[in-house]
Amino acid sequence: MKMSHVGIMVGDMDQAVEFYTNALGLKVVMGKSRVQEEQETAIGRMCVAVFGEGFEGFNIAHLLTTDGIGVELFEMKNREQRHIVDFNKIGIFHFSLETDDFEGVIERTTKFGGKVRMDIMRYHPEDDSKQAKMVYLEDPFGNLFELYSHSYAETYSSEYE
Repeated sequence: MKMSHVGIMVGDMDQAVEFYTNALGLKVVMGKSRVQEEQETAIGRMCVAVFGEGFEGFNIAHLLTTDGIGVELFEMKNREQRHIVDFNKIGIFHFSLETDDFEGVIERTTKFGGKVRMDIMRYHPEDDSKQAKMVYLEDPFGNLFELYSHSYAETYSSEYE
């Protein structure tokens, strides 16, 4: 199984594309496009099946990480202004990115309207040979993401001791 993409709800498509490209370094595959609620096309019927009748329309953009994972941004016409993480509900609550420019991404996150949610943490502070760091950040719309300095395998696997 391979990861294909993740879909993220945002409050302003232009700001979101600016944030995800300039702060996080993603590349635009398909820029901001408008999707209208309709039943005449396959994409229209699929959107009604997913979002239900009455969503009216949305803007969408497709971005790509350096390792080929898609990030699909949705700006719904009728939406709440701010995402609130409800840890009482089951479901996905964050995504994670890995970078060689850990501090730079953190700086650009705040520069482009995001937030740092915690102090930087080392997973194994007792072992100087293990330098894996992480931090929770959020985009300008409150979507949580975790930033890693090392790969998932290096962070958690005992093979990398």
